Amino acid sequence: MAAHQEEASPSGEAAAPPVVAASPTLRSQAKETRRKALLSAAAALFAENGFSRVSLEDLGAAAGVSGPAVYRHFPGKQAVLAELLLSVSRGLLDGGRVVAAAASDPAAALRGLVEFHVDFALSNPDVIRVQDRDLDSLSDSDRAEVRALQRAYVELWVGVLAELHEGTGASGTEQSELRVRAHAVFGLINSTPHSVRSHGRRIATKTARPLLEQMALAALTVR
Repeated sequence: MAAHQEEASPSGEAAAPPVVAASPTLRSQAKETRRKALLSAAAALFAENGFSRVSLEDLGAAAGVSGPAVYRHFPGKQAVLAELLLSVSRGLLDGGRVVAAAASDPAAALRGLVEFHVDFALSNPDVIRVQDRDLDSLSDSDRAEVRALQRAYVELWVGVLAELHEGTGASGTEQSELRVRAHAVFGLINSTPHSVRSHGRRIATKTARPLLEQMALAALTVR
Protein backbone atom coordinates (compact mmCIF):
# COMPACT_ATOMS: atom_id res chain seq x y z
CA MET A 1 0.00 0.00 0.00
CA ALA A 2 1.38 3.43 -0.91
CA ALA A 3 2.34 5.76 1.89
CA HIS A 4 -0.02 8.70 2.54
CA GLN A 5 1.28 11.93 1.10
CA GLU A 6 0.31 15.43 2.18
CA GLU A 7 -1.66 17.35 -0.42
CA ALA A 8 0.44 20.06 -2.03
CA SER A 9 -0.67 23.66 -2.24
CA PRO A 10 -0.76 25.45 -5.62
CA SER A 11 2.70 26.81 -4.83
CA GLY A 12 4.06 23.31 -4.45
CA GLU A 13 4.43 23.48 -0.66
CA ALA A 14 2.70 21.01 1.63
CA ALA A 15 -0.64 22.37 2.83
CA ALA A 16 -0.91 23.22 6.52
CA PRO A 17 -3.10 20.90 8.60
CA PRO A 18 -6.61 22.26 9.14
CA VAL A 19 -7.28 24.13 12.38
CA VAL A 20 -9.83 22.28 14.50
CA ALA A 21 -12.00 24.65 16.49
CA ALA A 22 -13.30 23.71 19.91
CA SER A 23 -16.59 21.89 19.68
CA PRO A 24 -19.78 23.70 20.71
CA THR A 25 -20.12 21.20 23.54
CA LEU A 26 -16.71 22.03 24.97
CA ARG A 27 -17.32 25.75 24.62
CA SER A 28 -20.68 25.51 26.35
CA GLN A 29 -19.19 23.41 29.14
CA ALA A 30 -16.42 25.94 29.67
CA LYS A 31 -18.95 28.78 29.73
CA GLU A 32 -21.14 26.96 32.24
CA THR A 33 -18.11 26.23 34.44
CA ARG A 34 -17.18 29.93 34.44
CA ARG A 35 -20.79 30.91 35.15
CA LYS A 36 -20.91 28.59 38.16
CA ALA A 37 -17.59 29.97 39.39
CA LEU A 38 -19.01 33.50 39.22
CA LEU A 39 -22.13 32.48 41.15
CA SER A 40 -20.04 30.74 43.80
CA ALA A 41 -17.82 33.78 44.15
CA ALA A 42 -20.88 36.02 44.33
CA ALA A 43 -22.41 33.97 47.14
CA ALA A 44 -19.24 34.26 49.22
CA LEU A 45 -18.66 37.95 48.52
CA PHE A 46 -22.29 39.02 48.98
CA ALA A 47 -22.50 37.03 52.22
CA GLU A 48 -19.29 38.56 53.57
CA ASN A 49 -19.69 42.17 52.43
CA GLY A 50 -23.29 42.68 51.35
CA PHE A 51 -24.56 43.10 47.80
CA SER A 52 -24.15 46.87 47.67
CA ARG A 53 -20.46 46.76 48.63
CA VAL A 54 -19.36 44.23 45.99
CA SER A 55 -18.36 45.41 42.51
CA LEU A 56 -18.24 43.54 39.22
CA GLU A 57 -14.47 43.83 39.42
CA ASP A 58 -14.57 42.08 42.80
CA LEU A 59 -16.69 39.27 41.33
CA GLY A 60 -14.43 38.85 38.34
CA ALA A 61 -11.26 38.79 40.44
CA ALA A 62 -12.70 36.18 42.79
CA ALA A 63 -13.67 33.98 39.81
CA GLY A 64 -10.39 34.52 37.95
CA VAL A 65 -11.65 36.82 35.18
CA SER A 66 -11.60 40.54 34.52
CA GLY A 67 -14.52 42.70 35.59
CA PRO A 68 -15.69 43.36 32.01
CA ALA A 69 -15.58 39.61 31.28
CA VAL A 70 -18.43 39.15 33.75
CA TYR A 71 -20.70 40.79 31.14
CA ARG A 72 -20.22 37.75 28.90
CA HIS A 73 -22.29 35.79 31.41
CA PHE A 74 -24.51 38.36 33.14
CA PRO A 75 -25.81 41.78 32.08
CA GLY A 76 -24.95 43.27 35.47
CA LYS A 77 -24.45 42.71 39.19
CA GLN A 78 -28.17 42.59 39.93
CA ALA A 79 -28.55 39.81 37.36
CA VAL A 80 -25.90 37.81 39.25
CA LEU A 81 -27.87 38.17 42.47
CA ALA A 82 -31.10 37.23 40.68
CA GLU A 83 -29.60 34.09 39.17
CA LEU A 84 -28.08 33.11 42.50
CA LEU A 85 -31.35 33.33 44.44
CA LEU A 86 -33.63 32.10 41.65
CA SER A 87 -31.49 29.03 40.94
CA VAL A 88 -31.44 28.12 44.63
CA SER A 89 -35.20 28.57 44.96
CA ARG A 90 -35.85 26.44 41.87
CA GLY A 91 -33.42 23.81 43.11
CA LEU A 92 -35.16 23.59 46.47
CA LEU A 93 -38.60 23.24 44.91
CA ASP A 94 -37.54 20.72 42.26
CA GLY A 95 -35.48 18.70 44.71
CA GLY A 96 -38.23 18.68 47.31
CA ARG A 97 -40.74 17.44 44.77
CA VAL A 98 -38.44 14.58 43.79
CA VAL A 99 -37.99 13.60 47.44
CA ALA A 100 -41.71 13.67 48.18
CA ALA A 101 -42.63 11.76 45.02
CA ALA A 102 -40.12 8.99 45.73
CA ALA A 103 -41.28 8.39 49.32
CA SER A 104 -43.36 5.35 50.18
CA ASP A 105 -45.66 7.16 52.62
CA PRO A 106 -46.13 10.63 54.18
CA ALA A 107 -43.86 9.86 57.13
CA ALA A 108 -41.04 8.86 54.81
CA ALA A 109 -41.70 11.94 52.67
CA LEU A 110 -41.42 14.22 55.70
CA ARG A 111 -38.18 12.58 56.85
CA GLY A 112 -36.82 12.93 53.34
CA LEU A 113 -37.76 16.61 53.13
CA VAL A 114 -36.15 17.35 56.48
CA GLU A 115 -32.94 15.58 55.48
CA PHE A 116 -32.99 17.36 52.12
CA HIS A 117 -33.41 20.81 53.66
CA VAL A 118 -30.83 20.21 56.39
CA ASP A 119 -28.34 19.15 53.74
CA PHE A 120 -29.11 22.29 51.73
CA ALA A 121 -28.71 24.59 54.73
CA LEU A 122 -25.43 23.08 55.88
CA SER A 123 -24.05 23.12 52.33
CA ASN A 124 -25.15 26.66 51.41
CA PRO A 125 -24.69 28.98 54.41
CA ASP A 126 -23.55 31.86 52.20
CA VAL A 127 -26.66 31.71 50.02
CA ILE A 128 -28.90 31.70 53.08
CA ARG A 129 -27.17 34.82 54.42
CA VAL A 130 -27.50 36.56 51.05
CA GLN A 131 -31.19 35.75 50.78
CA ASP A 132 -31.88 36.96 54.32
CA ARG A 133 -30.09 40.26 53.77
CA ASP A 134 -30.24 41.12 50.07
CA LEU A 135 -33.55 39.82 48.75
CA ASP A 136 -34.84 43.39 48.55
CA SER A 137 -31.97 44.28 46.19
CA LEU A 138 -33.63 42.22 43.45
CA SER A 139 -35.86 43.82 40.85
CA ASP A 140 -39.58 43.68 41.61
CA SER A 141 -40.16 40.91 39.05
CA ASP A 142 -37.26 38.75 40.22
CA ARG A 143 -38.22 39.17 43.86
CA ALA A 144 -41.80 38.18 43.04
CA GLU A 145 -40.57 35.06 41.27
CA VAL A 146 -38.37 34.08 44.21
CA ARG A 147 -41.31 34.57 46.57
CA ALA A 148 -43.57 32.46 44.35
CA LEU A 149 -41.03 29.63 44.30
CA GLN A 150 -40.66 29.85 48.07
CA ARG A 151 -44.42 29.70 48.57
CA ALA A 152 -44.65 26.63 46.35
CA TYR A 153 -41.90 24.98 48.42
CA VAL A 154 -43.77 25.74 51.64
CA GLU A 155 -46.99 24.32 50.17
CA LEU A 156 -45.13 21.12 49.25
CA TRP A 157 -44.28 20.66 52.92
CA VAL A 158 -47.79 21.60 54.00
CA GLY A 159 -49.25 18.98 51.67
CA VAL A 160 -47.03 16.27 53.13
CA LEU A 161 -47.84 17.37 56.69
CA ALA A 162 -51.56 17.35 55.95
CA GLU A 163 -51.35 13.77 54.66
CA LEU A 164 -49.34 12.72 57.70
CA HIS A 165 -51.74 14.23 60.20
CA GLU A 166 -54.76 12.80 58.37
CA GLY A 167 -53.16 9.37 58.51
CA THR A 168 -52.79 9.61 62.28
CA GLY A 169 -56.30 10.80 63.00
CA ALA A 170 -55.62 14.54 62.84
CA SER A 171 -57.61 15.20 59.71
CA GLY A 172 -59.02 18.44 61.12
CA THR A 173 -55.61 20.13 61.40
CA GLU A 174 -55.75 23.57 59.87
CA GLN A 175 -53.37 24.18 56.99
CA SER A 176 -52.51 27.60 58.42
CA GLU A 177 -51.12 25.84 61.50
CA LEU A 178 -49.11 23.51 59.29
CA ARG A 179 -47.62 26.51 57.48
CA VAL A 180 -46.57 27.96 60.82
CA ARG A 181 -44.83 24.69 61.62
CA ALA A 182 -43.08 24.61 58.28
CA HIS A 183 -41.88 28.21 58.53
CA ALA A 184 -40.70 27.66 62.10
CA VAL A 185 -38.68 24.64 61.04
CA PHE A 186 -37.15 26.54 58.11
CA GLY A 187 -36.10 29.22 60.60
CA LEU A 188 -34.58 26.62 62.89
CA ILE A 189 -32.63 24.87 60.14
CA ASN A 190 -31.59 27.95 58.19
CA SER A 191 -30.24 29.80 61.22
CA THR A 192 -27.85 27.02 62.19
CA PRO A 193 -25.26 27.43 59.38
CA HIS A 194 -24.33 30.83 60.85
CA SER A 195 -23.07 29.19 64.05
CA VAL A 196 -21.75 26.13 62.21
CA ARG A 197 -19.58 28.32 60.01
CA SER A 198 -18.13 30.28 62.88
CA HIS A 199 -17.20 27.23 64.94
CA GLY A 200 -15.52 25.02 62.35
CA ARG A 201 -17.63 23.60 59.58
CA ARG A 202 -16.40 19.98 59.44
CA ILE A 203 -16.80 19.05 63.11
CA ALA A 204 -19.89 21.18 63.73
CA THR A 205 -21.72 19.90 60.67
CA LYS A 206 -21.24 16.27 61.70
CA THR A 207 -22.70 17.08 65.09
CA ALA A 208 -25.39 19.46 63.90
CA ARG A 209 -26.95 17.32 61.18
CA PRO A 210 -28.64 14.60 63.29
CA LEU A 211 -29.59 17.12 65.96
CA LEU A 212 -31.25 19.41 63.44
CA GLU A 213 -33.13 16.52 61.85
CA GLN A 214 -34.42 15.28 65.21
CA MET A 215 -35.51 18.75 66.35
CA ALA A 216 -37.20 19.50 63.03
CA LEU A 217 -39.15 16.26 62.99
CA ALA A 218 -40.21 16.79 66.60
CA ALA A 219 -41.49 20.29 65.83
CA LEU A 220 -43.35 19.13 62.75
CA THR A 221 -45.07 16.14 64.30
CA VAL A 222 -45.83 17.26 67.87
CA ARG A 223 -49.53 17.57 68.73
